[in-house]
Amino acid sequence: MSGHSKWATIHRKKGLIDAERGKIFQKLAKEIYVAAKGTNGDPDANPSLRMVIEKCRSQNMPKDNIQKAIDKAVGSTGGEDFESIRYEGYGPHGIAIMVDCLTDNRNRTASLVRSTFTKRGGNLGTDGSVSYLFERKGVIVIEKNDQEDEIMMTVLDAGADDFIVNEDTFEIYTTPDTFLAVKEALENMGITSYITSEITYVASNLIELDDESKEKVLNLVDALDELDDVQDVYHNLSE
Repeated sequence: MSGHSKWATIHRKKGLIDAERGKIFQKLAKEIYVAAKGTNGDPDANPSLRMVIEKCRSQNMPKDNIQKAIDKAVGSTGGEDFESIRYEGYGPHGIAIMVDCLTDNRNRTASLVRSTFTKRGGNLGTDGSVSYLFERKGVIVIEKNDQEDEIMMTVLDAGADDFIVNEDTFEIYTTPDTFLAVKEALENMGITSYITSEITYVASNLIELDDESKEKVLNLVDALDELDDVQDVYHNLSE
């Protein structure tokens, strides 16, 4: 199958400099902490932790960093207590934006997210105002090779919903429930290297804008992504 790449919209940043990568690792470590706290740190017995580890691997987070974050959470008897919060709103030109946060101070985060929307031409909405425009999906992206037909049949047989062929990559979309089965099927083929591999939110429909308008939206997306409490930013702008 072939079609429009939604993954390119989700992950447009490439060639991250060390400072940016370090910030991403800090955010991922926070997700690990939340998933592993109060457990024995075994991902096989903790699906949430296993999914976060998959996400870390897709971002090339070093194994030592992952293990340190798990050890910190397992050894914690109090300390940090993070809360998951989602904010929904609209960027310039009516682009839907959904922001997932982990915070230890709800008031601080709400204020920062609201002011960021306002300063960059957007507005914060109410719960449910844009979330219906997104679907939760497993997304696996691998480098394109000469096994297209075999890979397509393998992942579809394993439960994948879609297989998209791009110039340099194969994109595979799954439901959250079939994500791990599809990954296992790929690994049984000897495919263990991924450009990305995670469960995320994908826009049901993408909106096209001219370059000037697009830049205004992406300035808002980048500003939100820079906030320490923000884990993920999703939007329905076609890039």
